[in-house]
Amino acid sequence: MLENEQLKGLLKDIGTVVGIVLAFLLVCYIAFGLWTPMYVVSSTSMEPNMNVGDIVFVRSIDRGEVITQQDALSMSSKVYMKFGNPGDVILFRPYGNESYMLVIHRAMYYVEAGEEMWPGGPIAPHAGYITQGDNEQTNPILDQQTTISYQTPVKEEWIVGTSRFKIPFIGKIRLLFFPNRLPF
Repeated sequence: MLENEQLKGLLKDIGTVVGIVLAFLLVCYIAFGLWTPMYVVSSTSMEPNMNVGDIVFVRSIDRGEVITQQDALSMSSKVYMKFGNPGDVILFRPYGNESYMLVIHRAMYYVEAGEEMWPGGPIAPHAGYITQGDNEQTNPILDQQTTISYQTPVKEEWIVGTSRFKIPFIGKIRLLFFPNRLPF
């Protein structure tokens, strides 16, 4: 059995760890608007700007607007860059379906309902973002031309948030143990 002093020390250590974790979660919520603002990149679709195993910190969509690549390139001042290219990288649920795996891709441009989704392409059934991964070899076309979001612009309510910064590779540990669970 533990002595009284050892038990007090153990409880103090446990309390300190719990306090640190709670403080971290509170800071994350205040800064990003999400209780768990970290997501692990699990595919090569955003290489070379995001790699498998990178942990990406995401700010809630409620905390700001999405700047598309088209908008970033048309700004009169300095071009807005995120992760090596113009425009925001968004985290979204395809078709708004909770059971689908989250996708981290760049918002290329915004279309209104009834507009062509790309030149000569189909008409958008509703307003939303046209998206694409940065990896030109695995993503040579828009998501709306593939099964990721086939002919369906990404509605704003399907967006979890915008990627703010990343910590390289440490998420690989999580992918080893939980390959199908992306949010932290």
